[in-house]
Amino acid sequence: MPDATKVLVIEDEADIQQLLSYHFQQANWRVEVCGSGSEGLKKAKEKRPDLILLDLMLPGMDGFEVCRILKNDPETKAIPVIMLTAKGEEIDKVVGFELGADDYITKPFSPRELLLRSKAVLRRGPKAEGEEGSDKQIKFGDLVVDLARHRVTIADKEVELTAIEFKLLKYLLETKGRVQTRDTLLDKVWGYDAFVTTRTVDTHVKRLREKLGKFENYVETVRGIGYRFREKP
Repeated sequence: MPDATKVLVIEDEADIQQLLSYHFQQANWRVEVCGSGSEGLKKAKEKRPDLILLDLMLPGMDGFEVCRILKNDPETKAIPVIMLTAKGEEIDKVVGFELGADDYITKPFSPRELLLRSKAVLRRGPKAEGEEGSDKQIKFGDLVVDLARHRVTIADKEVELTAIEFKLLKYLLETKGRVQTRDTLLDKVWGYDAFVTTRTVDTHVKRLREKLGKFENYVETVRGIGYRFREKP
């Protein structure tokens, strides 16, 4: 039998810890729980979970700082993070996504919805990309997207992308020259469009451009519609 999916819950409220533990264990996930950011960072390295559920309002070190550290550490940057928070302001969501969070859910939430969204985040992660198998690469000048290794290089220098940024670049390159609406990108890249907004697309495109160096301007904005990747280098 395959190993159970491992989730690390970084949450300081005992009732929410118990709620999440119960529902994820019922779904045959292995659950690890801790109540502070510093402990969460330690457990993320020790336990190597498949997913992290991260509360924003933690004592001492808040969830934003925890996410920033996780995504800047080579040992933990590939672990998907879903932020859990009582804050529903759009600016908080934008900041969370800019730090590399993979999803964002506002309290109070449905445990069933959170479980579904957790599964969706894992489906679009690096392992899912690698399962496309083969040694297939997408090349655009000296920009190379290696699907099997989930790796992007420009002039043989690796570009560090999150799982979503990788999938976004992959899809834009596969459809280069054709305009993709924000709704289409939500569907093709995120795999669902019920839980995130078109602002999420804009945030990730901005982050992707910043990382593409000399290829930054090849990701073109089509005002009022969406984005496209320029057809020729």
